[in-house]
Amino acid sequence: MNGQGLPFFVYGTLRPGECNHDLFLHGRTAAEEPARLPGAELYDGPGYPYAVESSRTRGASGVVGDLLTAAPGAYADLLTVLDRLEEYVSPGHPRNLYERVALDVLRPDGTAVRAWVYVAAPDVAGRLRAHGTAIPGGDWCARPVG
Repeated sequence: MNGQGLPFFVYGTLRPGECNHDLFLHGRTAAEEPARLPGAELYDGPGYPYAVESSRTRGASGVVGDLLTAAPGAYADLLTVLDRLEEYVSPGHPRNLYERVALDVLRPDGTAVRAWVYVAAPDVAGRLRAHGTAIPGGDWCARPVG
């Protein structure tokens, strides 16, 4: 599968009510629903979070977020806008802040859905695992602020 037309899983500033949601998603989505990314951990960043695929087989709480489906005719534009926002150039590019990967996320009823997820690029993920601050429960919107 080439990923064309996959929904997007967002877990930080693009979630409903967060600072980038209306700025980047207004008019570009047809549906938004709660979802969870299993097998990943969420780390605090400089004003935004990073999802890091867990190297542990157990113990990763997963990442809480939302599954977004592009509005009819808006997919290509949405993909371009999100790639730019997430500083994603191309697979494995050394300037990537995030990698865009197709992963299974879970709806509240447990149904798995393949979606694009922006996860920390390998160098960033390594630094976060070694020295980063994990967000308990994997929920950016519920993190302690201050």
